[in-house]
Amino acid sequence: MHPLPETYRPIEDYAIIGDCRSAALVSSHGSIDFLCWPRFDSPALFAGLLDSERGGSFSIAPREAFTTHRSYVGDTAVLRTTFETAEGSFVLTDCMPIASPDDRRRALLPERELVRHLRCTRGGGEVELRFEPRTGFAQANDRLVDRGRLGIRVDTAHGLLTLRTDVALTLSKDASGASARRFLREGDEFHVCLTWTDDAAAVLPPLGEWTRDTIARTVAHWDEWSGRSAYEGPYRAAVLRSAIIVRLLTYAPSGATIAAATTSLPETRGGSNNWDYRFCWLRDAAFTVRGMLALGHPEEAEAFTNWLLHATRLTQPKLMVLYDVFGRPTGKEATVRGLRGYQGASPVQTGNGADGQVQLDSYGEVIDAVWRVARAGQRLSRDTSHVLEAFGRYVCEHWRDADAGIWEPRGEPERHTHSLALCWTALDRLIDLQDRGQMRPALRELFDRNRAEMRVDLDRHAYNEALGSYVSVLDGDELDATALLFGWCGFEDPSSPRMRSTFRALMAKLSPEPGLLFRNDTAGDHGAFGICCFWIAEHLARGGGTLPEARAAFEATLSHANDVGLLAEQIEPVTGFSLGNTPQTFTHVGLINAAISIADREKAEAATATPPPTPDTRLEEVTR
Repeated sequence: MHPLPETYRPIEDYAIIGDCRSAALVSSHGSIDFLCWPRFDSPALFAGLLDSERGGSFSIAPREAFTTHRSYVGDTAVLRTTFETAEGSFVLTDCMPIASPDDRRRALLPERELVRHLRCTRGGGEVELRFEPRTGFAQANDRLVDRGRLGIRVDTAHGLLTLRTDVALTLSKDASGASARRFLREGDEFHVCLTWTDDAAAVLPPLGEWTRDTIARTVAHWDEWSGRSAYEGPYRAAVLRSAIIVRLLTYAPSGATIAAATTSLPETRGGSNNWDYRFCWLRDAAFTVRGMLALGHPEEAEAFTNWLLHATRLTQPKLMVLYDVFGRPTGKEATVRGLRGYQGASPVQTGNGADGQVQLDSYGEVIDAVWRVARAGQRLSRDTSHVLEAFGRYVCEHWRDADAGIWEPRGEPERHTHSLALCWTALDRLIDLQDRGQMRPALRELFDRNRAEMRVDLDRHAYNEALGSYVSVLDGDELDATALLFGWCGFEDPSSPRMRSTFRALMAKLSPEPGLLFRNDTAGDHGAFGICCFWIAEHLARGGGTLPEARAAFEATLSHANDVGLLAEQIEPVTGFSLGNTPQTFTHVGLINAAISIADREKAEAATATPPPTPDTRLEEVTR
């Protein structure tokens, strides 16, 4: 176990707040150490998470030693942190307000806003605010200007940043930061508002009662959204928290869901596998859509599929792996100079080189997403049907090709089992849409023939008899967790002999402890991959094991969530430390879908259970 430098908090120490356009990570010490404005993929204003000295942060906390307890306000994205000192208690509430169209019609509101409210609830003590923005991933040399009642301002190359509070602020000597100290007694409070203006006039909302109303309005917004969830199954609190995280990481104007809120958090401590996840991967589509539909949020599922079809319009029928929130290419992968990286793990990256890869599984996932929305009642347009036909034709032409695969290694392409299985899924879903009258049958013979040929190829070359397992690449000898998805995509029943043997092989070689699973044989130097861990529970719930086994696996994985229910990309065995970017949409979607599968299994078993015999009252009367 490697001790963390005191200047860095563990990855699992962070909670998230956001407004469905951007997000901030807040440590248990009340420090905002990562925030990109005005969008998820914009340059960071605070990146202390990636360099505790140069990255910048925005903290509010007592000056004396404290312990903390934190939680979200109900089923919302409003965070509440309680600081306990020897002399007092202080409650810090953080949120990024979400305004409805009616709110915007009634009042002028900032383009982006972050609200912080601190209240002393017991005793008293001195608290400190420290504001140290470092815009553009600390590449700019911005200086703060004190504008009196108009606040502390930073006029950057990308917009105007304004900090206002009812506590007197003092600029540092070099004007690179500002700070304030105040002694609070029980009942005292102060309000902080940070705003960003890009291309409109700066709006500076009042403090005090307005701040409290803003927090209440944001709580009400999230309460209304969460209250529409139809899920009443097991692990409801964890499922709702995951759903909130997925929605929070969805860019509302377009419907795109990004992979994670952060960039460059390492997959191994001190390692160099540090990637930018602030973009939208097409493969997230099917998993996200299934979860949102099952939870009673069809509008999110439909928005995502509409975005998918819009984003791919310029390259159809060829699909890119990932896009930005507007459906554009993400730009070249680049290294940010001058930032040391989390705990010294460099490089710090922007952009993602995977955008140039070929990943054939994307076709199966995109088509599956549209198929699920269609099954939920949406009628496909003629244009959508034509797009799907073009995708199907492309799959028929290219399914024999090598590709990069789901885990995006930077080596030579190979014929990946998972990619071929998802090509099979693509044609299987298209055939079903034809059967349902949602698509014309013009290409039926082509789809039928290629689907059958894919199955023969998978049956002959994807299963290694010596290992008793499906393998990562055709005719290979390495295991891969994606084999657990065969039941999900309908290629093979989880209870089949081959799948039961595959599951045993995966658990023996890739599972370091209950509830954890590496991605494949080559991932031993990484952590257990979050969504793969939940695939264990989902596979068991779908028929690969018993319901108690599925529950035990789910709970073992869930135990690695942090104190407010967040999960990162990976989990380090033995220590349980989080690794990789956080919070990870893929992991939380895996949680949602595993819980749904457990709930479905419970319902199925309850429906087929033999009821207890009805007592024969006539016999009782005779024997009495």
